[in-house]
Amino acid sequence: MVEDESVLERGARGIDDVVRWGNRDDDVADVRYGRSDLPLVVLIHGGFWRPAYDRVHVRATTEALAAEGFTVAAPEYRRILGDPDATTDDVAAALAALPGLLDGRHDGRVVVFGHSAGGHLALWAASAAPAPGLVLTVSLGGVADLRLAEAQHLGDGATTAFLGGPAEARPDLDPVRLAPPATPVALVHGADDAIVPSSQARAYADVVPHARLTVVAGTGHFAVIDPLTDAWAAVVGAVRSAP
Repeated sequence: MVEDESVLERGARGIDDVVRWGNRDDDVADVRYGRSDLPLVVLIHGGFWRPAYDRVHVRATTEALAAEGFTVAAPEYRRILGDPDATTDDVAAALAALPGLLDGRHDGRVVVFGHSAGGHLALWAASAAPAPGLVLTVSLGGVADLRLAEAQHLGDGATTAFLGGPAEARPDLDPVRLAPPATPVALVHGADDAIVPSSQARAYADVVPHARLTVVAGTGHFAVIDPLTDAWAAVVGAVRSAP
């Protein structure tokens, strides 16, 4: 299947705000405001943890989520190959801070939502650094098993580049090797994903019994963050399932 990447460069209306949660250049999040009686959605962008990809490429996605009524925050994080702890430290700090910084703009519930490498970070955080008020984690086409990703040579060796060494040396960053999250997890994955195969989501579902797995037929890697595709209904349904 030829992957359609058009969502990454699709135009979107301007964001509503930028909030700062720390002192570094990357300690910021794009925000779109929605209804105060719905959960806050924190969207962690992907890009195989590489510095070339930032939060700008999910603006069409955040715009569509805001149109569904959600306040959405898309945090940035450091992407320094070989220094995975910089990335996870930033994600943990952003998740700890954003619900309070956006107090009054949501109902106290938090949904953490990540795509691709962002799915990995969302699943990691659900076990290792859950956001205050976390009620649901949604992984879209996420990298859930780092050892398997290394063996599959995903992203031309992106896992080894991110970790700076073999995946087996960092079980503390590998979602399938962490204690299962205390809160629900929804996995949405394209059946035809040629970039992060659905075996990644299945590996996680096999070890986390309360994870709900939806494999969408005829769907690739980027379709799950593209509001113009048929897969988008499954994504919105997953977010709306927040308890």
